[in-house]
Amino acid sequence: MTRRLVRRAVPVCVLLVVLIAGSFLHATSVAHARTDPGRHEAGRGTPQTEVAQNASSARLQPDGSLSDIAGTAADDLWAVGQQSVWDVWMNRGVITHWNGSSWSEVGIRGDASGAAHLRSVAVAAPREVWTVGEGHDGLPYIAKGSVDGFDRVNVPQLRSGDWLGGVAAATGRVVAVGNRNDKTFMAVTSGPTKGTVWTTAQGPDGVLYGVTITGKSDGWAVGDTGSQPLIMRLTGTGWKSVRLPAVKGGFLRDVYAGDRKHAMAVGGVYQGNGKIAPLVFEWDGKRWSRQDPPQHRAELYGVSGNGDGTYWVSGYDPSHPSEGFVLRRHGSTWTTMRGHMASGDRIVRLQGVTRVADLTVAVGNVVDADEHYTDVVERFGPPAAKDSAAASSG
Repeated sequence: MTRRLVRRAVPVCVLLVVLIAGSFLHATSVAHARTDPGRHEAGRGTPQTEVAQNASSARLQPDGSLSDIAGTAADDLWAVGQQSVWDVWMNRGVITHWNGSSWSEVGIRGDASGAAHLRSVAVAAPREVWTVGEGHDGLPYIAKGSVDGFDRVNVPQLRSGDWLGGVAAATGRVVAVGNRNDKTFMAVTSGPTKGTVWTTAQGPDGVLYGVTITGKSDGWAVGDTGSQPLIMRLTGTGWKSVRLPAVKGGFLRDVYAGDRKHAMAVGGVYQGNGKIAPLVFEWDGKRWSRQDPPQHRAELYGVSGNGDGTYWVSGYDPSHPSEGFVLRRHGSTWTTMRGHMASGDRIVRLQGVTRVADLTVAVGNVVDADEHYTDVVERFGPPAAKDSAAASSG
């Protein structure tokens, strides 16, 4: 058990599951960085207004939660998470696909032990999807597949106690990140993804939660050292830590890079009162600088972008707990987008977000007054024609 992992902000039910089990199985990570094809929008003009569309569900089994989402188009989205989150022995990892009209669960073939919590998903190509998390056999879990089904990928170097929280993929290249023995850890492959050899490596003290790659020798991975946020950069000479402003108690959960000059990393800062303040760093091609989002008590989980300098950040706003919460950053302007308010006592956490075409899709969970979990999918997009007309006439 490590201090940095124990103090990670996690949903209450996951923490209770861990305590009930009598051993710490590494706290829930919501990091979900990846390579995102098909997200570029034309130009750098001000983004059009986005409004909340109807919130929906992937219809997971009871006490289901989604951790991450990625895709290539509005009718080709992948989300991963877990079902039966209260049961540490029976919880089951889930992979589900959106085809434009419905969500369908896609199974993992020929794996007797099965996946537990799947934390991150990456789409290298429409028929090459990767996910990582943990297995019921005590080993990290890596699977690759498509709508036809998934297969667990054997990485001989992985061992009990290793932990994977994020994955990024492009055709012929996969990077999974996490922690081994209190140090940052990476499992990497390049070349043909079928039958290729994996390599693993440890880095500095800390844990990595998110990763993104934009080229063969360009990418970012984020996490923390146990007391400070941590960002590592991939260059032609490998992965190296980069200099950041000191932020005591800071950590980073996710990173998105559109190109070599545009990237954003998000996370939080543990406060003395037990609360969490948001933490955002932005890359301008030369340095990472700390940004100031409008909500000063929000918890930030995921980040996506359009590849051209506009970003979307998902999370949880304790001042509006029953509404989905997404921030949009364009230039120096932040815009808050909220899901539809629902009746009843509930908490909505949007743990992953992706941007495809003119649609922003975020996934997570809803916790009701009885502490039952339900997965949630929130969509934000252009107003319907009648809404636009009404706004103009008003």
